[in-house]
Amino acid sequence: MQTALNNLVKNTVEGLDFTLWGYEYRPHSESALLRVFIEKEGGISVDDCATVSRQLGAVLDVENIIPVAYILEISSPGMDRVLFTADQYQDYIGDSLKIRTRTPIEERRNFKGSLVSADENFVTIKVDNTEFEIPFESIDRARLVLD
Repeated sequence: MQTALNNLVKNTVEGLDFTLWGYEYRPHSESALLRVFIEKEGGISVDDCATVSRQLGAVLDVENIIPVAYILEISSPGMDRVLFTADQYQDYIGDSLKIRTRTPIEERRNFKGSLVSADENFVTIKVDNTEFEIPFESIDRARLVLD
């Protein structure tokens, strides 16, 4: 399902001449949340979000990829954007970041500090003068923190 959802979201957003920053899919037993972040040169308007929401919602309903009732949210990534790919992390080296992991790393799941490095395998964050190397697949969510 994940590959089909990836392709559907990416193709729909890009087909409308927007850039897909990323998306979060949070399934629950009887419902789901699909939060999609889009960009374009000059910024995103409410009308842009509505256009993508209408089109993506229609395609999702026809393709029936999400087997339960779902909430669809479309927005700009914003200044405190969520990071999804290694390339996105690399663009923000030196910036403040908040990371939550799926499982504990060195007995903690929440990290807030300065992004030191990032590649396809690991993200290194400096928290209170201690560096933590976090496996990329262990990251549940990472968001920029505005100083």
